Amino acid sequence: MPKAKPKRQGLVHVYTGDGKGKTTTSLGLALRAVGHGLNVYVIQFLKGGGFSGEYDASRDLDRLTIKQFGKPCPYSEKIKNGELECGNCKDCFLTRTQEREKVADALLLAEEIAKSKKYDVLVLDEINNTVSRKLTSVARMKRLIKSKRPDLELILTGRNAPKEFIELADYVTEMKRVKHPFTKGIRARYGIDY
Repeated sequence: MPKAKPKRQGLVHVYTGDGKGKTTTSLGLALRAVGHGLNVYVIQFLKGGGFSGEYDASRDLDRLTIKQFGKPCPYSEKIKNGELECGNCKDCFLTRTQEREKVADALLLAEEIAKSKKYDVLVLDEINNTVSRKLTSVARMKRLIKSKRPDLELILTGRNAPKEFIELADYVTEMKRVKHPFTKGIRARYGIDY
């Protein structure tokens, strides 16, 4: 018979800044949680490539669910097969109206999961960007943060975290870009950057 999970207090994390590592850090925490028998739900706002390593890996991990709320990349199979690199085609970009609709759908799911007893960790990947781009409101997110289950660990990622999120959070980490290969014209690399 499996051991019962110990009771714990769920805290709020914010990973922000212009450096690489916000999503990567949240996924590292998610993997650690899964390794300890916790159930993790990751909602990826404005991401829909479907070819990211974490999305593919989640299919093999029973306790990790990733749902993307973006536009699927029409070239994902070619990218997976090494026939094409992710470039600047922008064929996976949504219109502003579509972005608003997808963010609204993702937030409804996030609000449901934040109260559900099924998951121990909820990652809202790129949520900070949706607020800074005015695709959702600070007020709605503050309500979600304040109304989450007391034992749910909540992780908010993305650039430009609002000061209200920083004030409500228990952990705040700002990724600072010191050096990045993009400045040398090196594109995002399969298996490393996505």
